[in-house]
Amino acid sequence: MAINHSSLEIQDHLHTFLDALESGTFDDVRRMLRGMSPAEIAKLIESSPPRERNLLWQLIDKDDEGEILQYLNEEIAAYFLRHRNTEDIISAVEGFDTDDFADLLQELPKTVMRRILESLDDQNRHRIETILSYADDTAGGLMNIDIITIRPDITLDVVLRYLRRHETLPDTTDNLHVVNRAGQFVGLLPLTKLLIKDPGMLVREAMDEAKAITAVTPAKEVAAMFEREDWVTAPVVDDNGVLLGRITIDDVVDVILEGADHSFMSMAGMDEYEDTFAPVLKTARRRAIWLGINLLTAFLASWVIGLFEGTLEKVVALAVLMPIVASMGGIAGSQTLTLVIRGMALGHVGSANARWLLTKEMAVGFLNGVTWSVVVGVVATIWFDDMMLGAVLSTAMIINMVVAALAGASLPMILQKIGIDPALSGSVILTTITDVVGFCSFLGLATIYYT
Repeated sequence: MAINHSSLEIQDHLHTFLDALESGTFDDVRRMLRGMSPAEIAKLIESSPPRERNLLWQLIDKDDEGEILQYLNEEIAAYFLRHRNTEDIISAVEGFDTDDFADLLQELPKTVMRRILESLDDQNRHRIETILSYADDTAGGLMNIDIITIRPDITLDVVLRYLRRHETLPDTTDNLHVVNRAGQFVGLLPLTKLLIKDPGMLVREAMDEAKAITAVTPAKEVAAMFEREDWVTAPVVDDNGVLLGRITIDDVVDVILEGADHSFMSMAGMDEYEDTFAPVLKTARRRAIWLGINLLTAFLASWVIGLFEGTLEKVVALAVLMPIVASMGGIAGSQTLTLVIRGMALGHVGSANARWLLTKEMAVGFLNGVTWSVVVGVVATIWFDDMMLGAVLSTAMIINMVVAALAGASLPMILQKIGIDPALSGSVILTTITDVVGFCSFLGLATIYYT
């Protein structure tokens, strides 16, 4: 197994810091921090409990705060800035890209956010408000509006002279954006062509035609387009084709990582932005809602079992075997659910192929149901010396695994259509379905035979 040396170093620094905190040798901590990069300090802060996190922040040189903030989780960065005055916040985020600044603003209280926007000059306020007008999970919310635009009817020599007037170029600049007089996107002029082509050539002769992303395009689709087209940057336009900004590969990497984090955390009904070291009350409040939902589903399953109380009293073996039916259905449904959610995220699953996928998964559920029902049926028959009990268990398992496959394949598409995140709620609903159907089919069939 590969060892993450960076993580090990952070843990070593954390041990050193905690030891220094106990002994009160803060000068040692300051020296340690000066020898670390902003990204490493940000990681150290995120890895610290709340009290130690606050002390670390106080020991950081004020001149370094802005750079460190850029690497911090937005929620933690906002926590450190929440009680600062407007001038201090603007000074701290001076080096931020426009899109990162906009993301951070949304984590601050509304009153603080309003004060900051009002304190900006007209140009910068308009730039930030342009990004804030789009949802976080769209191309408009991801874009950076720090771009260089040129007209198609000028020569490359003019472009070169124009660029030399700039002290720096925006990070990750690989192309210049060509727009017409109305500001509509026309094409891209790669820097490589600018350097090697005849300086007297017009921009329109040297530029490349290129696809642009509309501002309302979902972030997941943007990430898929970058992967498919092998882009480093991509222009973003409004519905009229007017150039608004560009998306860079680092923004797309963030989308991919957040998507993976979201899928993982959603399995437990939690937010991908969950802070590992968040305060107890805050963490408990966030998790309580899904525990409550799960409790309701558990009561529903218990109520179903209660309907067959008389049968359970007569045949104790049913209580012993009952979890098998629900468990096998739950696993089969989870396999299908995971496959479909992944397919939807990759853009492979949609209304065009949903019927085929549904049929295929039900066939898989039936085949596996028949295969494993034979196994458990034989075991139950030998265990309790009751062939009919084995037959009831086998039949119930087949029914539940087919229903589980049906639910696992259809739930994500149904939930998405009604605007509910399948990754967050699909597993809870699926578990309820497989438990209820499993108990009903097993105990219902047993009731028919034994009473």
